[in-house]
Amino acid sequence: MASTVTAPRSDTVSDDRRGGAPRRRDVNSVGIAPWLFLAPYLVLFVAFVLGPIVYGLYISLHRYDFTLPNKPFVGLENYTDLFTPGSITFSSFWQAMRATGIFTVFSVPLLLVVPLVIALTMNKKFPGRNLFRAVFFAPYVLGVAVIAILWRYLLDSNIGLVNYYLGLLGLPDSTAWTTSTPAAWFALVGVTVWWTLGFNAVIYLAGLQDIPKELYEAAEMDGASRWQQFRHVTLPGLMPVLSFVTMTTIIASANMFGQSYLITKGAPGTETRTAIYQIAETGLRNYQMGSAAAMSYVLTLFLILLSLLVFWLFRERQTPRNQKAGAPLQAAPMMLRQGRG
Repeated sequence: MASTVTAPRSDTVSDDRRGGAPRRRDVNSVGIAPWLFLAPYLVLFVAFVLGPIVYGLYISLHRYDFTLPNKPFVGLENYTDLFTPGSITFSSFWQAMRATGIFTVFSVPLLLVVPLVIALTMNKKFPGRNLFRAVFFAPYVLGVAVIAILWRYLLDSNIGLVNYYLGLLGLPDSTAWTTSTPAAWFALVGVTVWWTLGFNAVIYLAGLQDIPKELYEAAEMDGASRWQQFRHVTLPGLMPVLSFVTMTTIIASANMFGQSYLITKGAPGTETRTAIYQIAETGLRNYQMGSAAAMSYVLTLFLILLSLLVFWLFRERQTPRNQKAGAPLQAAPMMLRQGRG
């Protein structure tokens, strides 16, 4: 009678076949392959980001004039001068910071609201929708030099078409758009909004198309109005996109330079000279690179604090306890109250 021989169970059977957890790969066995793939980025990051940051900090601690051989170490003197009334750089820097604040306060809300309205329109189906999208996005592909020179002639108080058409409408036709305030601020903000709203509108449009249509259908079936749908479906769905657009718009507005430099040339006087304009003027024209570097780091600190504030405002808030317990949400549509969303 032939006997059946059972092969001994091999100890090399994988953990997956035994039903246990898969064996983790040893991190040390990966080798240098990932670092080789990261090497091009790391080289560029060190050369063009980390290196300039460290070197700029070094410059800010010296009386740095690149036309002179000696660049003495002055410690925090360049920083203290920015906060000492009566110093050479105090008034000019804070005047520039004030101009930057004015431009940011007036341009950011428009660049958040107007592109959103345009994106909501572009998200609907109607004849000529692609042309409508192209018209609003087209200016964004042009460089700042093209935009600035174009609008400098259009806004010219003598030969500009803006004053010409205002005169045809019976409005004042002698406004000095580039040499007087507040007209210069209207010009700078208006040109910037016209030029850059297409980018924000495209970002908004991508966010709108990512919101599930089932939420709108459920809200409509429950009797939610258009405003309720926008408030309780569209805005919550756009919150990550809105946070991104707000952050990038604030940073771009705070770093405005080309429009002021080419359209108004900082006029009248230095009223429209922004912080970046002042930094370039101090470092590249007056050869005070140490002061200019200190100004850059102070501006960066303000932007960091502003960024933290934006992150705090757009953070995910905890649901109140009465809502967690099932209390009715009077302002929300029925589909949100019934937990369909």
